[in-house]
Amino acid sequence: MTRIGFIGTGHIAAPMARCLARAGHTVTVSERNRDTATTLVKTGLGIEALSNQEVLESSDIVFLCLRPPVWQDIVKDLIWRADHCVVSVMAGVSLGDLSRVCAPASNFSITIPYGFIENGGCPLPVAGDPSVLAALFGADNPILPQNDEAALVDYFAASALASGVLHMLEESSAWLAQRTGDADAAEIYVANLISGVLRELPKDRAGGLEAERRALATPGTLNLQMFEGLRRDGAFDRLPALLDRIGQTMRTRP
Repeated sequence: MTRIGFIGTGHIAAPMARCLARAGHTVTVSERNRDTATTLVKTGLGIEALSNQEVLESSDIVFLCLRPPVWQDIVKDLIWRADHCVVSVMAGVSLGDLSRVCAPASNFSITIPYGFIENGGCPLPVAGDPSVLAALFGADNPILPQNDEAALVDYFAASALASGVLHMLEESSAWLAQRTGDADAAEIYVANLISGVLRELPKDRAGGLEAERRALATPGTLNLQMFEGLRRDGAFDRLPALLDRIGQTMRTRP
């Protein structure tokens, strides 16, 4: 099995570390987030917490899971090996940045994981060499290699949809709870309703989202009232411009 390390141990690194440890890999995590690192060590999965440099020395594959504004200050003084494979999950950090700061390592990739990667079904767009991620996660998660690194910025922007969609569901759940007086049942209903619709969609080609939306929003249905109401209020018209603005923040990041 492979020796895998994580520099930066937060809400993105933790589920990946658990997943890889369960698969039998040797996993070490940095002590930067001590609480999360301690929790991972206590899982009984054999995960070990070490200093940043010790993580590198104990690993062949290194995941960089740091906040983009501080990553260079943390990584620049570490001693890398030429045979290190480096996987970044940091938005706005390019392959060129990684190559410059992590030399002499030369095998780099960038991806966008979410916590549910631990349970499978997490789409992983990849810039750079996709083989490492395919080997580690490809059995249960779609790997989407990108020929143009710049496209990954747009995937990062699209990944931000999650919080907006969740807030829309949160507001809908709160409305239902106010009407019915049962907050638990309201959230159970809304969360399971949407997750159930998404679970049944084909996820290996384009067109599934539109087809399901059209199937639900047929003439005379409540779904059509909702769809037309949101469209009339301009909710859909403003979304592309917002995604463009989010993407631009990464393209202009120093």
